[in-house]
Amino acid sequence: MATADIVLAIISAIVFVWDFLTWPIYQAIYQPWEKRKALKNPKRARTVRSTDDELVFETPEKTSELYFEIVKSQVETMADALKWSVAKHGNKPIMGTREIIAELDEVQPNGRMFKKYDLGDYRWITYEDLESTADYFGRGLRSLGLNPREKICIFADTRSEWMIAAQGCFKQCFPLCTLYTNLGEEAVVHGLNQTQATHVITSHELLPKFKNILTQAPTVTTIVYFEHQINSTNTTGFPDNVSIIPFFDVVRTGQKLSKDVSTDPLAHTPNKNDTAIIMYTSGSTGVPKGVVLTHKNLFSTMISISRTMDICGPPFSAGPSDTYLAFLPVAHVLELLCESIMLTTGIKIGYSTPHTLTDTGTMVKRGCKGDATILRPTVMAAVPLMLDRIYKAINEKVKKGSPFAQKLFTWAYDYRLEAMRNGEETPIMNTLIFRKIRMLLGGKMRLMLAGGAPLSKEVHDFMRVCMGNTLLQGYGLTEVCACATLMAMDDLGTELVGTPNQGVQLKLINWEEGNYRVTDKPNPRGEIIIGGNCVADGYFLLEEKTKEDFYMEDGRRWFKSGDIGSLAPNGNLKIIDRRKDLVKLQFGEYVSLGKVEAALKTCPIVENVCIYGESSKSYCVALLVPDQNQLKALAEKLDKTTLDFETQCSDKDLTYAVLRELQQHGKKYKLEKFEIPGGVTMVKEIWDPESGLVTAAFKLKRRPLQDKYQDDINRMYGQNG
Repeated sequence: MATADIVLAIISAIVFVWDFLTWPIYQAIYQPWEKRKALKNPKRARTVRSTDDELVFETPEKTSELYFEIVKSQVETMADALKWSVAKHGNKPIMGTREIIAELDEVQPNGRMFKKYDLGDYRWITYEDLESTADYFGRGLRSLGLNPREKICIFADTRSEWMIAAQGCFKQCFPLCTLYTNLGEEAVVHGLNQTQATHVITSHELLPKFKNILTQAPTVTTIVYFEHQINSTNTTGFPDNVSIIPFFDVVRTGQKLSKDVSTDPLAHTPNKNDTAIIMYTSGSTGVPKGVVLTHKNLFSTMISISRTMDICGPPFSAGPSDTYLAFLPVAHVLELLCESIMLTTGIKIGYSTPHTLTDTGTMVKRGCKGDATILRPTVMAAVPLMLDRIYKAINEKVKKGSPFAQKLFTWAYDYRLEAMRNGEETPIMNTLIFRKIRMLLGGKMRLMLAGGAPLSKEVHDFMRVCMGNTLLQGYGLTEVCACATLMAMDDLGTELVGTPNQGVQLKLINWEEGNYRVTDKPNPRGEIIIGGNCVADGYFLLEEKTKEDFYMEDGRRWFKSGDIGSLAPNGNLKIIDRRKDLVKLQFGEYVSLGKVEAALKTCPIVENVCIYGESSKSYCVALLVPDQNQLKALAEKLDKTTLDFETQCSDKDLTYAVLRELQQHGKKYKLEKFEIPGGVTMVKEIWDPESGLVTAAFKLKRRPLQDKYQDDINRMYGQNG
């Protein structure tokens, strides 16, 4: 037996003896039997209606003290919610921004130069500061010619000013049209022109983009920009008819105009049916669709999630030391709703960026601490891509350790996972083994919410074990305010998205084409239809598409998600497929498979192509029937002329060359980075109707194609078998 095995056996024996000796004390302190009750797979949802064609289900009603307080106060809009929150929390701190002391050039070990920040502490504003600044900003916009119910676009990254500006717009009933910053220039122009926006909010970093955008968006007359903490903003080179104004100049203007609310002509109050947000999200044609979300949609979803989680009650019981880490794009409705919930519950919001989040962030000066280390957050929303990266980084680090270190980590991981599934805690092991991992996010994380794409079982378990926090996965779309379902706080399941949120009903309806039926055993399956106050008014200026995807029934508004779900006996939902020709990748980007295929089919090397994307991955891949003459010509360039066609299709050098051609062609056709395949497999078979892989009209049959080439797809994604 190796030395490492002997040492590990001794450690295991010591732990066994320790567990035996401390068992009575442990039981008295942690009372694990209470947790085990919740782990016995209780019934979490109930059936409302069931036929051979559809199954309707919901979660039993759950209330909370916070919910009763809000109902009693007759809060109905996002503006009401802020007013209520300020009255409740007053001068408590709510928003924190990290101070930038200096920006400097830092030489890297490879000789390259990168911009880095020397960062200080967090600076906090109170609820009262937030309300007054938002109020002044909204009034300032009114003085700049913007009237209630006139749209204003925002194109900026997550920061406190984003939410302050949004609250100012809510108070004045300005529909806020959100354009997330990884949209291409063409998509931004589309959003500006479709909304006919005259006013735009952006940031110091993104303002230069508008020098070109404005030439294609003639309605824009005013741009308000968030200033940089230490760098001045160059406002030259813009059209003379467009005013470029700093954010706090607008605030100061509004402050001068402030009057008594009862007589103030600049005061305006929205109602619950007014549009709060027009949130642009990628559509199946590649052109972003504006989802119209009312105050009722946003506020009811916010309260629905709060009731589901009861974040101010057990087992979380938020307190004054709790802090939310905000770094996801707030132009996505998930982050917007999470921050809004924090505002209501009194949990402080500390702002960060992906570049300054950790000590090793790409814009953190060497020797300076990252935001998470300084902030020490307890709550955050995350996307699977980020969690996957943490998972991979830690595993890679473990693999570089000694054989003993690797075995010790594996043993400790398995020990804690088993304990966790039994409702037990491992306080000593948490400190000795997993403390360093927890410190990546500050060491105090208690609750994570994951959305945007499915989370793998391995990563879900890993984050729970190593981070020592509750990790809840939810499901939703922009059309239903991001969150239609959410796992329960005590649910330790994986690959599940929980049960319907409070006040939300879900339908599963038969999809015969995909062979999914609600009568399937043991778990009913079908397309997911979502109903409730969370369902949007529809798509902006897309009446036919709205009629296609939205409808009213029995006084409830419903949305056809296009996703396929499977319902477990205890009421938990699992997403198993997607009906629409649209795939959401790991970081939330939508890929229209037909659009990408249409662009790549014009590439000379392509005879036929099928694009495939997994929602747990950050890129798509291609199954390609090559043009034999073009492939032969390419083989000649690489001195592969002796190979026959079948061998050429599997040759690594030729495959890589074909992938480069596809990628270059995709760039030429202005495909987004995430739309361009990251892997390709050349197939020798002809896709004709007789093969069963295409229809009589030669349209791709995606499921048969995936079934036939699943091994190739796995290989392109670096998976085994």
